[in-house]
Amino acid sequence: MTARLRSLAAQWTTLVPVFAIVLLILTWGRELPGWIVVLVTLILSGSVLAAVHHAEVVAHRVGEPFGSLVLAVAVTVIEVALIVTLMIDGGDKSATLARDTVFAAVMITVNGILGLSLLVGSLRHGTAVFNSEGTGAALATVATLATLSLVLPTFTTSKPGPEFSTVQLTFAAVSSLILYALFVATQTVRHRDYFLPIVKQRETTASGQGHAQAPSTRTALISLGLLGLALVGVVGLAKGVSPTIESGVEAAGLPHSAVGVIIALLVLLPETIAAVRAARRNQVQTSMNLALGSAMASIGLTIPAVALASLWLPGPLILGLGNTHMVLLALTMVVGALTVVPGRATPLQGGVHLVLLAAYLELAINP
Repeated sequence: MTARLRSLAAQWTTLVPVFAIVLLILTWGRELPGWIVVLVTLILSGSVLAAVHHAEVVAHRVGEPFGSLVLAVAVTVIEVALIVTLMIDGGDKSATLARDTVFAAVMITVNGILGLSLLVGSLRHGTAVFNSEGTGAALATVATLATLSLVLPTFTTSKPGPEFSTVQLTFAAVSSLILYALFVATQTVRHRDYFLPIVKQRETTASGQGHAQAPSTRTALISLGLLGLALVGVVGLAKGVSPTIESGVEAAGLPHSAVGVIIALLVLLPETIAAVRAARRNQVQTSMNLALGSAMASIGLTIPAVALASLWLPGPLILGLGNTHMVLLALTMVVGALTVVPGRATPLQGGVHLVLLAAYLELAINP
């Protein structure tokens, strides 16, 4: 019976990404009627679950922290493509789309994914334990990237408004790439042990994780390809339903920035599910790698991409945050530092981060 269930799981996680790509090809660039939107949403949800499954297969093969890095980078690369595509199609309304989406990704990852993982891990295992050295380095990098890319444009004077000049934007883009590359080298080569899960031997043995057989290289490569298909399907189908999202946002009387929030929520769903699953297995460090790695990739890859795209985009590129969002970002980084320093967390820390996410979402709806 167990073997049959595994076979069924393997079949649907293989078929759904393929269906998503076929549906994406059939619906790309077309206005979708209501029933097609429902079908797209269902396939999109299935693609999210399939992406999580294949990411876990790849992660099991390559080990941590490479597994978290694969999912974070894969999702972010496709997210960047989605942002640039929407900016090209959106005209002047898309001037703040990159800022809104990147900031939403930072708040969702650092407060939502991280907070939910800490809450789940501490409720299930008493205390959520992680490496403060690696997690602290990741949070410091996120704080630096966010400040250089999203805060400084509000205060520069070379151009009117919360915009960078060409030289300033180039500096921010190059700095983002350098910091992200330096962090990846630190995470995967020089100080990899700082980013490995802390799991007691008796817990590993009891759960069977220490003796689970890693998938073959062929299986991992197939899952890597299907992961790519699933993520392309997720982001492509999300773009397909984005006109419906925008219409719904306008009909509800919400600010246009809410579109960026919804896009970030959709794109980051695979990381959220994977992080919560890791926290349930008492591998909170893996959850932290996913949360902060995704935040870092969102800034470190998106800013250079939109800087390059701004060479041919006709409208302005507004990156500077408003006062309210800067306060939320500062509070998030201070609370994050206090959470990370001890290397362990209780449900209280998870709850604090989730409340900060709720405050951000409430202000996005009702600024």
